Amino acid sequence: MKRRKGIVTMGGEPVTLLGREIKAGDKAPNFTVLKGDLTEYSLKDAGDSIKIISVVPSLDTGICELQTLKFNEEATDLDNVVVLTISVDLPFAQQRFCDAHKIDKVLVLSDHRDLSFGLNYGFVMEELRLLARGIVVLDRDNTVRYVEYVKEVKTHPDYYKALEEVKKLL
Repeated sequence: MKRRKGIVTMGGEPVTLLGREIKAGDKAPNFTVLKGDLTEYSLKDAGDSIKIISVVPSLDTGICELQTLKFNEEATDLDNVVVLTISVDLPFAQQRFCDAHKIDKVLVLSDHRDLSFGLNYGFVMEELRLLARGIVVLDRDNTVRYVEYVKEVKTHPDYYKALEEVKKLL
């Protein structure tokens, strides 16, 4: 398995990312994660829509909460765009979070079972078994158009750049 050290830090300390780093222009790898009802969800389930994949370590932290709320708000104005938030939180915890925060425009998914998304997209922090923070934008043909591995996990991603890339695809 591919390991990359020093691309991302957590509290200033370098962590090891597992999996292949994806880049703009790559064909998006498939993945299988779980919905709140424990049914599987894969990339093909998003169909031929433009996709924003918001990657967070845990919804139970302030920045992850704000990142999810931000995309839920932005999704209101994005027709034909599927917004996914993926973390390793248990599906039950994710559902409680969505209910408490009225998350209704973003599909919140769990990668806790096999780390399928995290490994296929290179977001797994080996030392913590959490996903690093980031954003991936895919076009209708599942080609990666934008990817950000946030350098310090405890900071926000560049929402503006990701949303600008989505608007170019609309």
